[in-house]
Amino acid sequence: MNSDLRGEGAINKNVILLGLVSFLNDLSSEMIIPILPMFITALGGNGFIVGLIGGLRDSISSIIKVFSGYLSDKSGRKKPFVVAGYTISSLFKFLLGLSTVWQQVLIYATLERIGKGLRTAPRDAIISESMPQERGKGFGIHRAMDTLGAIMGGVIVFILFWYFSFNFNLIIILASVIAFLSLIPLYFVKDIKRKIKDITLRISIGQLNPELKKFIFIASVFTLANFSYMFFLLKSQEIFTGKPSVGIPILLYVVFNITYASLSIPAGIISDKIGKKKVIALGYIIFTFTSIGFAVISTLPAYVLLFISYGIVYALVDGTQRAYVADLAPENLKATGLGAYHTLTGLSALVGSITAGILWQWNTTYPFIYGGILGMISTILLSTSIKG
Repeated sequence: MNSDLRGEGAINKNVILLGLVSFLNDLSSEMIIPILPMFITALGGNGFIVGLIGGLRDSISSIIKVFSGYLSDKSGRKKPFVVAGYTISSLFKFLLGLSTVWQQVLIYATLERIGKGLRTAPRDAIISESMPQERGKGFGIHRAMDTLGAIMGGVIVFILFWYFSFNFNLIIILASVIAFLSLIPLYFVKDIKRKIKDITLRISIGQLNPELKKFIFIASVFTLANFSYMFFLLKSQEIFTGKPSVGIPILLYVVFNITYASLSIPAGIISDKIGKKKVIALGYIIFTFTSIGFAVISTLPAYVLLFISYGIVYALVDGTQRAYVADLAPENLKATGLGAYHTLTGLSALVGSITAGILWQWNTTYPFIYGGILGMISTILLSTSIKG
């Protein structure tokens, strides 16, 4: 470890700086995410295109995480991957703001996620190695700053659209400027160099134990059900006209984010106490009823409750599934297990969102019926196939 990182002050500085980077970058991203589905449709994209873009964005970052983590470990350096990842995202956010047809959105919105996939694993490794005795505290600080940026981003985009009548392109360009500003704190982050090791990338599911294989399969089935968030926003848009048709979905997305952020840590604590499988199963059940709710109810009060429910699902499932994979994997295959999980669920995300897009073209309630059915199947599989 670098000698100048042994002091507690320097270690905390690394974590705070990366937290500031994530705060600014997430503020930028969450100015774009709630308006992205409306931007796509405004430029002529249909439900299939929304599903394709949502699926590609979800899948590409998950798959690249596996390889970026491996390459950063193999090179012994983390910071170059983090800098490259944030820079790529910032550049393609700017190009996204210049888009005038949905084909450009398809390219730029997808390529922007390459940056997320490239930076996430090396960044987390820097945080982990900067506070080896207080990793929970380090990740907690980072998560808190990241979440604050996400919530503020949603509030800012609502203000810009509702009170200042900024159009989608201008909002996205402003978001890209904030993303470029997030690169400044990165300059002061100190890399933690490790001795280069001869390691092998392993993501083959064949090496894993039967329980873990079954869970990764079940998680992939659930990911087929849990298609892109963009369809939930488009569905809530249907009962409004004029500015409320964009403004209200943005606020509903903020409600989702606040719920998700506020319940993630309690959900993790509960999963440690009562078991991760139970918490994940509860998340699957809530998603099932949430998805069906979107298919059969269409009033503003109902949508508020449904977006709260949607946030609860993510709080219960998102981090807990990864922790459960780590629990089920043997000590020498944890990276392999997580790599297989990210790869297969990433591919499922693509298939699930494209399927939802095709169903949306027939009837806008069909994707949610599809999600509810697969959500129930996932719950049954998890309850009957995995011990404990």
